[in-house]
Amino acid sequence: MNAATQQPNLDLGLVGNGSFGALVDARGRVAWACLPAFDGDPAFCALLQPKVDGGDWSVELEDFSHAEQHYIDNTALLRTLLHDSHGGTVELVDFAPRWRQHGRFYRPVMLVRRLRPLAGSPRVRIRLRPLADWGARVPERTWGSNHLRFLLPRMTLRLTTDAPLRLLRDELPFVLDRELRFVLGPDETLTRPLESFVDDAQRQTTAYWREWVRYLSIPLEWQDAVIRSAITLKLCQYEDTGGIVAAMTTSIPEAPHTARNWDYRYCWLRDAAFVVRALNRLGATRSMEEYIRYIFNLVAGEEPDLQPVYGIGFETALAEEEVDSLAGYRGMGPVRRGNLAWLQKQHDVYGSVVLASAQLFFDQRLRQRGDLAAFERLQSLGDRAFALYDQPDAGLWEFRGRSHVHTYSAVMCWAACDRLAKIAARFELDERAAHWRQRADAIRARVLDEAWNAQRGHFADAFGGERLDASLLLLADLGFIEARDPRFIATVEAIGRDLKRGQGLFRYIAPDDFGAPETSFTICTFWYIDALASIGRKDEARGMFEQVLARRNPLGLLSEDLAFDSGEAWGNFPQTYSHVGLIIAAMALSRPWQSAV
Repeated sequence: MNAATQQPNLDLGLVGNGSFGALVDARGRVAWACLPAFDGDPAFCALLQPKVDGGDWSVELEDFSHAEQHYIDNTALLRTLLHDSHGGTVELVDFAPRWRQHGRFYRPVMLVRRLRPLAGSPRVRIRLRPLADWGARVPERTWGSNHLRFLLPRMTLRLTTDAPLRLLRDELPFVLDRELRFVLGPDETLTRPLESFVDDAQRQTTAYWREWVRYLSIPLEWQDAVIRSAITLKLCQYEDTGGIVAAMTTSIPEAPHTARNWDYRYCWLRDAAFVVRALNRLGATRSMEEYIRYIFNLVAGEEPDLQPVYGIGFETALAEEEVDSLAGYRGMGPVRRGNLAWLQKQHDVYGSVVLASAQLFFDQRLRQRGDLAAFERLQSLGDRAFALYDQPDAGLWEFRGRSHVHTYSAVMCWAACDRLAKIAARFELDERAAHWRQRADAIRARVLDEAWNAQRGHFADAFGGERLDASLLLLADLGFIEARDPRFIATVEAIGRDLKRGQGLFRYIAPDDFGAPETSFTICTFWYIDALASIGRKDEARGMFEQVLARRNPLGLLSEDLAFDSGEAWGNFPQTYSHVGLIIAAMALSRPWQSAV
């Protein structure tokens, strides 16, 4: 019925509600969704090409011509229009229910789809084909008068619908002459008529998202881009625990045919801290409160050693293995489940946690502000930061084959001590404030002495090093050095000279365990834009920012990497890091509201 199947790409939309997320392609096909949570079995895994037929949920239009797609304004509801070559049009609306009910949020593991004809006499075929065990097998299926059931490893999925069940079960084509509704979720009987449930769910979910957006403190310019990024970040937080995943996917390679493809469906403390800081700047502080709850569940003992990454259910061991049942994105395996980064030492994580927590102690809007008990927990992290700031680690780029005393890691350890000094002063704990200020000053002096390469005239990526990496662009934003300090300006200029290609930036160019990087790392491009603005090159920064915005996918979403020449998206999707960068850059570059009102 359809034209030839297209090669998978990242022109995808994200639908979710804080319990799970689903990726929908440009033709309205559910191509990726892990169940019953972000880190679960990908029942919908067509994005990574299962070797068994299926792994998707599609609406195939006979004599398909073209499609249009957009989010309903200021929501996470996705609308797809499919057109045939005879003037027929169907509308597909996808959403995951979310609203406040009985003093808490109703957010079931449930995907709702509404399908209706808008013009002509369109003929469609609906294929609902979840797979089990990472695409290895077709699950057992049962059916009743108005529902289909799929027996997955960790949950039983039930589809409740007013569509003729035989047409779905046998994937038969039919003329779409009325609106049809589909509710895919837990194996529970709906206690209300399907039509009224779907109507009410769409109304309340729309209202929830528009109310959430209404209270964001957005910049004057690029409002659509910032709102879409904020909603995307919100959708990447698993609200049962507060953990924030780096991305919804696994094993989308960073470049064509590279071995750099990893599982990002876990909570990196560093990435999550960036997300929290970005949402805090927009005034969406609830995510911070939930994330701090997640962190405090991880911190135990007097001197806790933090891993760089954990599972969203507080799992510590994330054993990495290759999955043979999936061929990979465009057949570019291997597909990986788990991530060995949990075994690495990345000393910046202590500063990441303290930075993410600091606003708790100063923001009077919060219901549960940071108290002395919370400060004590953070002090134990500060002790670890001071003990480790000059010790080799894998760094934020997670090198698997080498370790150094990385400048960024040391600076983040400084940030932990610096913010603890400020928190102690807030509580008028003079002795503690002096203690942490002394430690912060000691780290800062050491970094300035050992990370500055006088011969090359810029900061280096490691103590006594010579190389550049893009994390050095954050030194001013973190407050470690003034933006107009000649040493920072010289470092920004050196990075622009050595790491910039066209309108993108490498994170570094020195070969690592897997060779030389090939694509632009999107968050680094945004860091460079921020740094340009901070040193007074704002017009240049604005021009570059507009170029990056133009490379978002049609729905305004970003992956981890972009090809320098074509602008094609690579890497896991949607990448929280990238959307953090967009928000921070937009807020730094936008004209003030006073200029327009």
